[in-house]
Amino acid sequence: DAFNTFFSETGSGKHVPRAIFVDLEPTVIDEVRTGSYRQLFHPEQLISGKEDAANNFARGHYTVGKEIVDLCLDRVRKLADNCTGLQGFLVFNAVGGGTGSGLGSLLLERLSVDYGKKSKLGFTIYPSPQVSTAVVEPYNSVLSTHALLEHTDVSVLLDNEAIYDICRRSLDIERPTYTNLNRLISQVISSLTTSLRFDGAINVDITEFQTNLVPYPRIHFMLSSYAPVISAAKAYHEQISVPEITNAVFEPSSMMAKCD
Repeated sequence: DAFNTFFSETGSGKHVPRAIFVDLEPTVIDEVRTGSYRQLFHPEQLISGKEDAANNFARGHYTVGKEIVDLCLDRVRKLADNCTGLQGFLVFNAVGGGTGSGLGSLLLERLSVDYGKKSKLGFTIYPSPQVSTAVVEPYNSVLSTHALLEHTDVSVLLDNEAIYDICRRSLDIERPTYTNLNRLISQVISSLTTSLRFDGAINVDITEFQTNLVPYPRIHFMLSSYAPVISAAKAYHEQISVPEITNAVFEPSSMMAKCD
């Protein structure tokens, strides 16, 4: 029964993710629409606009994003109505660009209004020192952090540079692609949310993440760490003890974000 947390079953016995993909321009979501997982998603769950936010927080939050946010919330409401016991939301976004920061924070604000008591767990990709795609990333991320402070209960910080380094160092991938990065991130998030999907003693629902991890409501930015990361080729030849894994988790090189 574990997957019913994140999937709903249709009348024909098909399992559909309880997920919505939103972007202000169509190219990336068109890849999902035409890609190998296109059968998995309901077309209504893939929402895209016509023009992007051009790395501009204000466009994502106040102009272009504002036009699409009601449609997003309508789809969220439909998914929420299908849940027997809605615990909360997992929100994935990157805050370097205009859409992730502007529309992301607008969505969080509106979710707080419509579903005030429900928990919101954010997985946020922050700009990193060496890997940058736009000169205005610091502005977008600072503006977006205000919404993350006010409108998420727990926010897990990730950055591309740290994950690039793990791919290169531990998985022997010379030139990691976004697919490599996303797979590593999804492995980490899958491990973090295992307790939501399977029976266990701690972090059984989203609110317990907050109870167990957050000392003061506004201090809720978490660093995640993952070990061991071993390439498939080496996996069967490595012998790693529990103390070694425990020590590895506390190594800065295992962290999913670069920070001092």
